[in-house]
Amino acid sequence: MLPSTQQVRFCTSRDGTRIAYTISGAGPVLVRAPHWMSSINLEHDSQVWSHWNALLARHRTLIRFDQRGCGLSDRDGLEFSFERFVEDFEAVVEVAGLDRFDLFGFSGGAMTGVTYAARFPHRVGHLIIHSSTAYGPLSAPASAKFRQTAATQLEAIELGWPNENPAFRQLFTSMLIPDGTSEQFRLFNEQIRLTTPPANGKRIIEAFWNADIRTEARNLRCPTLVLHSRQDGRIPFEQGRELAGMIPAARFVPLESRNHLIFETESAWKQVVEAINDFLPVSSGRSTAIVDELTSREREVLELVARGLANVELSARLKISEKTVRNHVSTILSKIGAVSRAQAVAIARDAGLGRSTAP
Repeated sequence: MLPSTQQVRFCTSRDGTRIAYTISGAGPVLVRAPHWMSSINLEHDSQVWSHWNALLARHRTLIRFDQRGCGLSDRDGLEFSFERFVEDFEAVVEVAGLDRFDLFGFSGGAMTGVTYAARFPHRVGHLIIHSSTAYGPLSAPASAKFRQTAATQLEAIELGWPNENPAFRQLFTSMLIPDGTSEQFRLFNEQIRLTTPPANGKRIIEAFWNADIRTEARNLRCPTLVLHSRQDGRIPFEQGRELAGMIPAARFVPLESRNHLIFETESAWKQVVEAINDFLPVSSGRSTAIVDELTSREREVLELVARGLANVELSARLKISEKTVRNHVSTILSKIGAVSRAQAVAIARDAGLGRSTAP
């Protein structure tokens, strides 16, 4: 979980727009690029985004910021263009004094992240893309059908979102999270309403939908993980697969879900956690810090697990029941953020455990 309080800071983009950002956690830096509905304030403890932020911040320093026109960033009298979004990203990186970091981008935010990573390859170590595309539905490569559908949706946003009746927002939400619960629908609708005025929302989405990052995707040189739901109702699965195919040596993980944004209550969430934990590097310093959080008994169990002992052997060695061993192992995996015994062994050995062969 993220801390219950967060410190909000501001920086100034190239055109004078103030961008709100926040830093939480400790460890290697991961920057989350904003998307059209970003709000560092509303997302902090919401059911919509808090599980993602907790995952990204676990044993890392997580930097999040609000899209211009959204959340706590400036909202009025702004220019909205994809190039401005990239400049905002640059401003946050510079004011935070980052030399090198990992990057996470969801939907349109991933397009910003890809562009930044292609322009500044010395800055980005690893890139994670969730539910995105190489070009928007209003850009030149898009089909006439996609362009027509997008234009209709933009008109619905402009006409319907200002209403107190959530029906128009509900239509948009149903495309993003068709398998969400009624409470998740309500929270998503409310976040849409509170994050940005309808006019800003339309212009932000329009800027993303006109973007074409195919050249930048092909020029990426950092390790890249692409996650995409097989039945995504917002951005078709084929577009996510196509984007992954453009990026040299990208790792592509199809998610068994219909939702554009994955919730922790879905079976696909386990896929997400495992893929991200396996993808992001674990430094020895970070591994040591993780292991230091364990109790003496848990460290003892992890030491033996790292040596390759099975539960029945652990039970005999420690003179405790196999059920107690299983409980210890389950707790250890949760504490160190591992989703498998193999990953726990890797983290333990990186921290210096499991190297002794003494009985």
